[in-house]
Formats: sequence, structure tokens, C-alpha cells
Amino acid sequence: MMKEFKPDALTLDLHLPDIDGWRVLDRLKNDVQTRHVPVCVISTDEARERALTSGAFAFVGKPVKTKETLDELLSSVSNFVHRPQRTVLLIDQSPDHRRQLLELLEGGDLEVTCGGKEDAYPILRQQRVDGMILATAPHELDRKALGDALRERSDQTPLPAIVFADGPGARDSDSWKRFADILTIRQTHSPERLLDQVCLFLHRNMAKLPESKRQMLEGLHSSAKALPGKKVLIVDDDMRNIFALQSVLEDHEMVIVSADNGRDAIKVLQTQSDIDIVLMDIMMPEMDGIDTMREIRKIPHLKSLPIIAVTAKAMKGDREKCIEAGAWDYLSKPVDPEQMLALLRAWLHR
Repeated sequence: MMKEFKPDALTLDLHLPDIDGWRVLDRLKNDVQTRHVPVCVISTDEARERALTSGAFAFVGKPVKTKETLDELLSSVSNFVHRPQRTVLLIDQSPDHRRQLLELLEGGDLEVTCGGKEDAYPILRQQRVDGMILATAPHELDRKALGDALRERSDQTPLPAIVFADGPGARDSDSWKRFADILTIRQTHSPERLLDQVCLFLHRNMAKLPESKRQMLEGLHSSAKALPGKKVLIVDDDMRNIFALQSVLEDHEMVIVSADNGRDAIKVLQTQSDIDIVLMDIMMPEMDGIDTMREIRKIPHLKSLPIIAVTAKAMKGDREKCIEAGAWDYLSKPVDPEQMLALLRAWLHR
């Protein structure tokens, strides 16, 4: 129906009788034809953080107590979709680096407001901002001053904030989590992925982007050149799962290496330096995927290796635990082959 009717917005309950609502949201946000449509998730409050991190525009907790709550939601959606431009605040201490990001991001329906770390707080108080890009280290931001500025905004939904981890000093610390209650944080590691995440969280229609930006994103999502010849390590204690993933990936001319436990996976990565990406099962005996990823990230030359976590059950907090342990992305079992390929293309096309 999304593709047929092309609506301006969607409200989504997570507890559906056939397909889990999280999977619906993932599918919508991984499809270039639908990912720009604002999704308003209506569910119990414990799902709020995950919904916003997954790209939802807004969240309403159940039970919905008043008609005014829904009126405010619809008014917010209506104002957003009818605005001709989105505004993003770019915080970057380096003028040269700032100019590079401006060239990457600006154009079409996006206006970029730039500043150093001290400029962020008055800008947030005085201007309407739809999102932030943080190309700075977390210790350079005053959390209290930032929180005070955000609380003065009329919209109290946590502001989307994309950390550009190739920015000066941004990858020196993993302490961005202390901002999680006031910002919806996502980290990126390449210019293409940064543009992609800005489009996702600001709900920009890819079809309306300038030609050069559109080609960049089309390449990120569907490039046939990203997969052939790339070497992937599949870590899973069930050989049937390895075989199922291998059969899909070999069709795309990828080179497959496998390990059935975490310790062997670490040995493989230490002896085979040409591995491009890892699919890491989380539910393994003895050393699970979380512990394995933590050990991998302790090895200096493996700190920037893309790892996609794969877990059987989408339990509360799974995604956050995986990202905190060192995963760059997340897949739920049963693995959707198209979603897996889209993620592999995205990370291998960096």
C-alpha cells in the first residue's frame, strides 16, 4: 500500500497479527522508495528509544489518553511534510572539514547551519533545527548546556544526531551514550553513509536530491560492484545457518570464510588480513557474539572492520548492546536476504 498510494505519512503499531512491527519498520527504512515517508510509531513506552533510533519520525505511547495527543501528532506531521526545506545543524571545529561536509550535504531541500561547539546552544535555542551532525569528540560538548538548549525547543522528541566518526577526534571515545536521553544518536564512518543517514533521519526523498547526490546513494544501496570479490567471515555455531547465508552470498560472487565459535573467529581475523566484513551471530555457547565483538575491537587493526550482528530474537535492548559492543549494524533472524545484501552493499561501498 505504501508503494501503491505513496502516502505523506504512516502510523505504525508494533504488535501486528502477522509480521512484527519492527520488521515492517526495518523494511520501510531499507527501501529507497519508502524510507523518506515519516513513520509515527504508536506503542508502549519502552519501545520509544528503539523506534526513534530506527528512523521513526515520532512516537506516541499507548494507551493514548486524549484526543489532543493525536491532534498534536497529526499537526506535527502535517507541518513537517509541507515544509519546503529541512534544516540540519553541523557542529565541526575544523573550517576545512566543515567546508567538505557542506559540499557533500547542501542542496535540494536541505539547509545546513554550521558552527563550532559553542555555537550549538544558541542556535538550538533560536532556530528550528530538524537534526544535528556531530563531527567532534563527545567530551567537547557541554552535556548540561546542550540539554538545557534542547529542553527549550517546542518539540520535545529527542533530536536526531548523526556522529560522523571520521570527523576530527570523533572516534576517540565511545562515550556518546551519555547523550542518549536527549539525542537520538547514530554513528557513521564514511561520507556516503553520512549523506544516507541524513536523508533517513530528515526524511528526504531520494528522488528529489541533486543528481550527483542521488547517484551516490543509489550506488550505496544497489551497487553491483560492492559485493563481488569481497571476503566475508560468517560466525555461527549452526552450520545450517552458515550454509543458508553462504548460498545467498556466493550467488553475488563473494568469498566466504566461516567460524563456528567466537575464539576461532578471532583467530581467523588475526591470520587473514583481507577479510572485508563480518556477519556475527550473537547467540553462541561459551563465547557469545557480544563478547567476541568486544575482543575484536581491542585489536588495533580491527577497530574499523565492519561487523553486522545477527540475532535470533529481537529482545529489548539487543540493538543497543550490539552497537555498544562494536557492531556497525544489526540483522534479525530469520535473515531477510535483500536486507542483508543492502546492508553489505552499504558498508562495503564505504
